[in-house]
Amino acid sequence: MTTGTTRRRASIIHGYGASPEDHWFGWLAEQFEADGIPTTVPALPNPLDPDPARWAEAVRADVGTVDEGSVIVAHSLGCLTVLRHLRSLPGSWRLGALVLVSGFVDPLPALPALDRYVGDGCEVAGLGDHIGRLTVIRSDADPYVPPGHTDRLAGLLGVPAEVVPGAGHFLASDGVTSLREALAAVRS
Repeated sequence: MTTGTTRRRASIIHGYGASPEDHWFGWLAEQFEADGIPTTVPALPNPLDPDPARWAEAVRADVGTVDEGSVIVAHSLGCLTVLRHLRSLPGSWRLGALVLVSGFVDPLPALPALDRYVGDGCEVAGLGDHIGRLTVIRSDADPYVPPGHTDRLAGLLGVPAEVVPGAGHFLASDGVTSLREALAAVRS
């Protein structure tokens, strides 16, 4: 239940090899802040050699207790980390909005170095029942996360994937330094 005291706040979770200053993360944080939504973009430890336990702890510490005012936007490996965090939450909980960009739960053929991190993925069945607004975004030409991987994740979560043509892996090197689709998903 949303009460008059529930305050919106957002976390933007980066992926493999990234930092809070990369890609579209800062732009999105600025947009949320302009909308009056306090936003954090935590630096996950050792992004070029991620440890699942350390990333999980960093996400847990940043996100805190989720409620209907909570917004989480995650990119790539950050999506898997966030999904695992949500799966670990005890009892009854409700997240206001979740936006997953280039998300996956299966090993990536282009990045076998992440197989240890991905492991058995994450059981996501039923997670959508705890989320007010759930959006999955993918490109039609992602060189790292096959579109079918993100489509499968979206299907497991019970939503269609929103396709952004030509966005690659949503990196600055792909020309993506803003992500209006993620902003619209939270504003809607």
